Amino acid sequence: MGQVLEQISLSTIEEAAERIKPLAHRTPVAASRLFDAASGHKAFFKCENFQRSGSFKIRGAANLILSLTSEEQRRGVVAYSSGNHGQAVAIAAEYVGAPATIVMPLDSPKAKVAATKAHGAKVITYNRLTEDREAIGRGISESTGAVLAPPFDHPKIIAGQGTATLELLADLEDLDALVVCLGGGGLLSGALTVAKTLRPKMNVFGVEPMAGNDFYLSLRAGERIGINPPDTIADGLRTPMPGRLTFPIVQKFVDDVLLVTEDEIKRTMRFLLTRMKMVVEPSGAVSAAAVLTRKIPKELARVGVLVSGGNVDLDLLSSICAEAQD
Repeated sequence: MGQVLEQISLSTIEEAAERIKPLAHRTPVAASRLFDAASGHKAFFKCENFQRSGSFKIRGAANLILSLTSEEQRRGVVAYSSGNHGQAVAIAAEYVGAPATIVMPLDSPKAKVAATKAHGAKVITYNRLTEDREAIGRGISESTGAVLAPPFDHPKIIAGQGTATLELLADLEDLDALVVCLGGGGLLSGALTVAKTLRPKMNVFGVEPMAGNDFYLSLRAGERIGINPPDTIADGLRTPMPGRLTFPIVQKFVDDVLLVTEDEIKRTMRFLLTRMKMVVEPSGAVSAAAVLTRKIPKELARVGVLVSGGNVDLDLLSSICAEAQD
């Protein structure tokens, strides 16, 4: 644990914030009186759905790829991703002129696959139920010499993701809590590192879909627990086991991990779209869903919500909007 904390600290996140400026936007913070009335909290949304590539993932990908030597960049990068990380790696690789190969599930949202290819990356698909994406990625790296850029379990990736919270806390000085979506744990690990250093009394919550509760189970077991590939609409949160680096950070610092149902995710997406005019993908909506459905202690009045992304297929969004309103 000590070695992990040495690699991922407030200083490495501050360094990442400077490094990624050519590629990552400083995203806005939004608020909504209607959301506040429905949730019982004063909520502030860090809108990474407005980020370059449509998600926070450009922060970590840029930090890693811009840290590579010219020789490493020449050899290229390989990543495995359900979509957002793949897009981000493709953008960062294109920026430095490095070839990129992205391993993506066969059932990835079409919009994410198309966006990844649009930036010049080669996409290799796999079956998430029967094949191991990490093994595929490692094999490509070993055979080609390309640098492996994992989606969350890397110090540079985690540090890059932490820059979103660094920005949010610079904009808002008096938050009582921070709520973060939780897949592999990169975004939450970066958020925890910043929040518990700068505002140690602030509560930080991770949120998982109920169908993908590997962190929830692991924290209660005191060790990393694997689950079957989750069947959830939140395609970016389908990791079946917490990361080797991210788990000890989350285990040490998080106040709790909360769970939301598929219906709660959809209901929140509809609310954000119809009441706040924000397009948010299912994975990006889980943090807001925990607040909207009042899973956050009511005494925590001012809540920061990391909205992680907005890359959602129009057909899926249309079907969710067509469902009966609550």
